[in-house]
Amino acid sequence: MSLDWNAAWRRQVLPTLADETWDLIVIGGGISGAGILREAARRGWRCLLLEQRDFAWGTSSRSSKMVHGGLRYIAKGQWRLTRDSVHERQRLLEEAPGLVEPMSFLMPHYRGGFPGPRVMGGLLTVYDALAGRRSHRFYDAQQMRYLAPGVAQDDLLGGTCFVDALTDDARLVMRVLAEARADGALALNGVRVQQLLREDGRVCGVQVEDCEGGASLQLRCRTLAVATGAWAERLRPASAGRQLRPLRGSHLLLPGWRLPVAQAFTFLHPRDRRPVFVFPWEGATVVGTTDLDHREDLDQSASISGEELEYLLEACTRQFPGAEVVAADVLSTWSGVRPVVGSASGEQQGKPSDEAREHVLWQEPGCVTLAGGKLTTFRPQAIEVLKACAAMLGRPVSDDGAPVFAAVPGLPIPGLSGRQWRRLAGRHGRDLPRLAQLLEQLGSDTVGGSDTLWAELAFACEAEMVLHLDDLLLRRTRIGLLLARGAADELPAIRRLCQPRLGWDDERWQEEQLRYRALWQRHHGLPDATH
Repeated sequence: MSLDWNAAWRRQVLPTLADETWDLIVIGGGISGAGILREAARRGWRCLLLEQRDFAWGTSSRSSKMVHGGLRYIAKGQWRLTRDSVHERQRLLEEAPGLVEPMSFLMPHYRGGFPGPRVMGGLLTVYDALAGRRSHRFYDAQQMRYLAPGVAQDDLLGGTCFVDALTDDARLVMRVLAEARADGALALNGVRVQQLLREDGRVCGVQVEDCEGGASLQLRCRTLAVATGAWAERLRPASAGRQLRPLRGSHLLLPGWRLPVAQAFTFLHPRDRRPVFVFPWEGATVVGTTDLDHREDLDQSASISGEELEYLLEACTRQFPGAEVVAADVLSTWSGVRPVVGSASGEQQGKPSDEAREHVLWQEPGCVTLAGGKLTTFRPQAIEVLKACAAMLGRPVSDDGAPVFAAVPGLPIPGLSGRQWRRLAGRHGRDLPRLAQLLEQLGSDTVGGSDTLWAELAFACEAEMVLHLDDLLLRRTRIGLLLARGAADELPAIRRLCQPRLGWDDERWQEEQLRYRALWQRHHGLPDATH
């Protein structure tokens, strides 16, 4: 029987965690938790992150992939959120090229529609002022027919173009975690926090369980940061009440050839006037998103409903009538749950899209919980959490503006185009030299019709704590979303490359493959009613 290298490492490391008192334990392995860990490690704190499933398993691998300022928040008067977002967007564009990339967005305008060119231009003038640079322009109807020949033409007045950014959200989390580890932090997936430990009215540690091996132990810490997104209320005292409003956002992924777009399009859905996006991502086309109360079990992956599928297909039909996109064209779907702090409760709740996206901190002695927040602003959110923790320790913390990401080695890699090098440098950062060694062995062939290299799969198996097959295919890489039927045709080749590197025997591989196929069908395929 072959050895599961990851399991053997965990058996060795986990018992040692209880041997010391940590300055900070972070609960939650999404972008918020990763950001907190990175900022603490950079300041020399002895810190540990615990994730009960997989890094970026929740919302941070199922977002709309946008690094943006939130243009619509200006209209709601959320100036600070928009200002912080556009500044962080620019920072990420500069620090992580290849991972966070600029994308032009085009909003068509139609006679009698809202917002018209003047209103949109006014909003974008404010948006650009907050960002400190002008990046919008209006195109008339004749220019739009050249720039966007597939959009609906009836009563078209023109379109407004502006610039935001896109990312691979799961890879963003992995790169932030890699930076934290380089500064001495430890991050573990597959470790569930069962309860908080308290002494004299203060949080002093956690009771945890190894979800893979079953071991249970207690870990002690001076401060604790809870960054578990939609699950943030689970570890709070019952007397604290419930304030989170989980909202689901679902997306369709289409083959790039089926709805080819060279830039992102944003428009209001004809049914409820909510913003909808259609944009190119990883060689495919994304359609999203919905915004509705998620009333399902949070311990199960969110899934798109039949109603959401119809809603997004209707958006395609209205905006791109000639494409005639139907459900059978969909490559895959994903749904994420936004951890929104509700403004009211029960029957008093308003429309989901009217809820503010500002984050809040809940504090008790020894513990800070981050509720809400946005992917784009993970860094200032992390510093705010760290300041609150530092106050409990008597340590001053300030935002010194230091970069999140270290410079990427300027390493030439034979056989790669400039675009491929930029992509790999963005996704892997300081790990690029190790990936380059695998490229020497395996070459620069890609998996199926995707941009993902076989060497990236090998690297993930060897260095990125893959516990299950879906970790590899849905988060370390995205080929489970980008290739037909969850990359089913590639599974034999993936097995030959990855099984030895993971140390899984044949029985384990078969179990993982069956589990992955069932999970993909349920949570990334089409709703059952459409089969």
